[in-house]
Amino acid sequence: MNKSELTAAIASHANLNKAEALRALDAISTAIQNALKNDESVVLVGFGTFEVKTREARKGRNPQTGAEITIPAGNVPAFKPGKGLKYAVNVVPT
Repeated sequence: MNKSELTAAIASHANLNKAEALRALDAISTAIQNALKNDESVVLVGFGTFEVKTREARKGRNPQTGAEITIPAGNVPAFKPGKGLKYAVNVVPT
């Protein structure tokens, strides 16, 4: 599912037009990004948690030359699915 398909699904489920759904999706995306920039986690009960994790510096190899390089430490966004999302994905219909 791409962004336009997600926007159409939001519009359909929330009884909005596509422009309103797109603005809502953009607002959610911006709010999550801003929270992560400020080193805050975003918890959506039943769906999951967006958070920032710290990745330590590590050794790697340049795939073209094979030379060893140092990959610097950094922060990466992470998502941990909630119980409701795990259940929705793993339920086998009867």
